[in-house]
Amino acid sequence: MTTGREAILGIMAQSAEHLSAEDIYIRVHEQKPSIGLTTVYRTLELLVSIGMVAKFDFGDGRARFELLQGPKCVKYHHHLVCTGCSRIIEYSDFIAEEISILESIQAKLSKKYDFVITNHLVQYCGLCAKCCTEKKSGTEQLTEDQRVLA
Repeated sequence: MTTGREAILGIMAQSAEHLSAEDIYIRVHEQKPSIGLTTVYRTLELLVSIGMVAKFDFGDGRARFELLQGPKCVKYHHHLVCTGCSRIIEYSDFIAEEISILESIQAKLSKKYDFVITNHLVQYCGLCAKCCTEKKSGTEQLTEDQRVLA
C-alpha cells in the first residue's frame, strides 16, 4: 500500500459524494502535492479491478467512484439518478420484502447461469420531486403562453 493509495482511499472514505477522478485529485493534491492525476486514475483502476471501489456512469459524462468496503458500507444500496438535475440519491433503507426479493432474484440468476454473484449495482433513472414540479410548472406555463398567442 503506497502513501498515494492510502491518501486516495482516505479521501473516498471521508466523502459522502460520488467523486470523479478529478474531484479526488483536487482533494488529494491539497494533502499530497506530489500525487498526480495519472496516479489517481491508475489507483482508481486498480481499486475497481480488485472490488474495493465501484465505477459508475450517471449520465453526466464523468465516471464517478464509490468505496465499496469499509465501516460506512452497507450490504445493499442502489442509486436513484435524476436525469433533470443529475442529483444522486443513495437508496439503502430497504424493507424486509425488498431484501427478500433481491436475494431471490440473486439466487435464481446464480442457479440459471451457474454463476456466483458476489455483489450487484442497481441504478434507477428518472426525475426527482423538484424536477417533476419544475417540469409540471413549465408545461403548465407553456400551455398558458400558447393560449395567449391563440
